[in-house]
Amino acid sequence: MRRTPAPTTTATRSPRRARPMLVMSALAALTLTACGTEKASVGGPQSSPADTAGARPGTSFTEMLSEVARQCPPSASPEAPPSGPAETLPSGETPPNDAVEPIAPAAGPEVELNARDWCAGNLHEERITQALRNLSDPTPGKVRAILNDLGYVDERIHDLKQSGTTTRFALDLRDQGSRLCLDGSAAGEETVVDKCVAPWPAG
Repeated sequence: MRRTPAPTTTATRSPRRARPMLVMSALAALTLTACGTEKASVGGPQSSPADTAGARPGTSFTEMLSEVARQCPPSASPEAPPSGPAETLPSGETPPNDAVEPIAPAAGPEVELNARDWCAGNLHEERITQALRNLSDPTPGKVRAILNDLGYVDERIHDLKQSGTTTRFALDLRDQGSRLCLDGSAAGEETVVDKCVAPWPAG
């Protein structure tokens, strides 16, 4: 007796035909995912957070210098203070023999710093003195930490040395042709910060 083969149903054939469709769907999904990743990488930021963080200290320092000097006049060539008498004598009169003319300094901040540096130097002196005046036991580490908090970076802090209860330091504040620097001594209420002139201007 001859058996009639059972008819092939859709359920029997579908697994064979579904395989190529599944493979094609998987490939399409992978392609779309790759494209999305590529677009994200192309359109994303070019620098990593670490690169940005590395550029912050110098940028923040420059911004701090600009902020402190914001109210100061534009840079100008330094002018020596007058060396003659303050008042002009009437014609025909001669000054008394005991008159003493003021002696103008030949060098130093008064002569070599321009108006902007002089103004900014006063402001830096004030803010640093106020911050260090209340510091008890001013060790080099504590002084450096306070200067850092004020925006002065380690690369511009020099000659931190302690002698007894006093810590001396120097700050290089040159920027955009400036020659400003500061000499300071942290000693509580006796803290003193003075302007000085760097040997060469900033590049």
